Amino acid sequence: MTVYESFSEKMTYEIGKKFGEKASKGDIICLEGDLGVGKTVFTKGFAKGLGIEENIDSPTFTIIQEYREGRLPLFHFDTYRIGDVFEMDEIGYEDYFYGDGVCLIEWPSRIEELIPSSAVYINIEKDLGKGFDYRRVMVK
Repeated sequence: MTVYESFSEKMTYEIGKKFGEKASKGDIICLEGDLGVGKTVFTKGFAKGLGIEENIDSPTFTIIQEYREGRLPLFHFDTYRIGDVFEMDEIGYEDYFYGDGVCLIEWPSRIEELIPSSAVYINIEKDLGKGFDYRRVMVK
């Protein structure tokens, strides 16, 4: 496990950007962490690292957002509202997971049985003892 420390939203963004710069076709990144911990901030940085300039929003109500303008397409999933893994079949998740882009999945535990073993898991945690803006970014 690799651990990064962030003391600001900007640092969390920059950590995400570095991951985006190194991303390769077929990568699946699973983002875990409580509400408001910085998953979307990380994702915005990740997208920037892929060369995506468009505004990044969490796809909470749409399940997936597609961004195709960077060096690789980014498929940003938020599975928080998935009630059953069969809903993923309906949106054709395999085309995304095994396609020509990079998948970033928030709340991966909701669809755990669908995620390939090659996926990288990133857990973002707060530690108020180190400050309000502190985040621990753990990569497994």
